[in-house]
Amino acid sequence: MKQPTAEALTHLRNRTHIIIEGTDTRLGKLFDIVLLIAILASVAVVMLDSVLYMRLQYGTLFFYAEWFFTILFTIEYALRLFSAPNRLRYAFSFFGIVDLLSVLPSYLSLMFVGVQYLLVIRVLRILRVFRVLKLKAYMQQAGFLASALKTSQQKITVFFLSLVLLVTIFGSIIYVVEGPENGFTSIPLSIYWAVVTMTTVGYGDMSPKTPLGQAIATMVMITGYSIIAVPTGIFTSELARNMRPQLNPVTCPNCGKFGHAVGADFCDRCGHALHI
Repeated sequence: MKQPTAEALTHLRNRTHIIIEGTDTRLGKLFDIVLLIAILASVAVVMLDSVLYMRLQYGTLFFYAEWFFTILFTIEYALRLFSAPNRLRYAFSFFGIVDLLSVLPSYLSLMFVGVQYLLVIRVLRILRVFRVLKLKAYMQQAGFLASALKTSQQKITVFFLSLVLLVTIFGSIIYVVEGPENGFTSIPLSIYWAVVTMTTVGYGDMSPKTPLGQAIATMVMITGYSIIAVPTGIFTSELARNMRPQLNPVTCPNCGKFGHAVGADFCDRCGHALHI
């Protein structure tokens, strides 16, 4: 009796896995559609519940809706854990952690006092749309971005350190020139003004009154426009380099073409054998 039971359990796990992870079956497509609607609706409930007058008017409805989605996602998480080929790997994977965090705050709010603000973590449910829409294929592009950031890390760090020095210098100068009587009551506050001005945000809460101060503000704005494209250029250059196909530095003995795909045995221009 144990063998048929074990086989039936294995069959159930495989069947559940196909429905949850696959989209080539009717049930799999239906599961994804229902899950997508539930995710979007639950995120909408979390967002609307943060609006005071909406919470006062529809608070009870939001409460029951939230617990409906929490129970629904808990069942889904349990099914994913049950059907996963490697349960531990799924539990500690990115989407496994997101799945857990999407339901955990609701249960914690029942057991502990003062964790209501953790309920905002439920907005992480929106990340699950990537799984439902099968957007994992685009993760390679995200990998290019991450690799470009990592490669240009030192250059960008030097740039930002230089930027910190500049805003500190400009902030100190404007503090001396304008002084507390014109609203520049301290060097940190003056540095804040330099940051706002250099990034061309321009809140307008502080502005120089003296001609010299206005001249310095003009220099800060021009400097900001001049250097704002520097990190973008560094990052774009590294991104283009990382996305460029890796070539094997081999010259074709027949046509002289330099650079071929890694692992290629023949020239992609003339078809001649490469002597690697």
